[in-house]
Amino acid sequence: MKALGIEGSWLHEPQIFTDSRGSFREWFADDRFRGASGHGLRLAQANCSVSARGTVRGIHFAEVPPGQAKYVTCVRGAVLDAVVDIRTGSPTFGRSETVRLDEGDGRCVYLSEGLGHAFMALADKATVVYLCSEGYAPQREHGINPLDPALDIAWPADVTPLLSPKDEAAPTLAEAERQGLLPSYESCAAYRRGLREGDTH
Repeated sequence: MKALGIEGSWLHEPQIFTDSRGSFREWFADDRFRGASGHGLRLAQANCSVSARGTVRGIHFAEVPPGQAKYVTCVRGAVLDAVVDIRTGSPTFGRSETVRLDEGDGRCVYLSEGLGHAFMALADKATVVYLCSEGYAPQREHGINPLDPALDIAWPADVTPLLSPKDEAAPTLAEAERQGLLPSYESCAAYRRGLREGDTH
């Protein structure tokens, strides 16, 4: 796993073995994950979404603590995955980074607690699976409009975004900050230190 430009996020590029029968990849390995993040991945929930081309899901995040870390890959079609730094006080606050995930290369993105996450489906029936450190808790879940121009997310210009009513009505980053919805960089860092110190593996 290699670090992305936003602290607390990583990219995993698995080796893929192919033959006449198909292919095999190891898309998660505990030792590599621990080596990058400094702690194990607590698995509380596993999700699978299937999306029409142009569908944008996100930007979603959960209150910290405990937040919700995600380990994401695409097993059919392709998506453009976006990590967004919404942590107030972060050196990269407001910055986004995108990674193409598709069934061919099998790349995976891990984003730690407090980071915002979104993706756009680049093909019909794009299928994304992700492992979550915490279960879905509606009272702690929030969103930011993925089309907020201040975030400058590089969504493809030739694909029309399709948003849910909830995501379409989500506040901009500036509005979410004014409303006190955003996690702080300090609280996220403290939570992750606790994970490392409490990991007895």
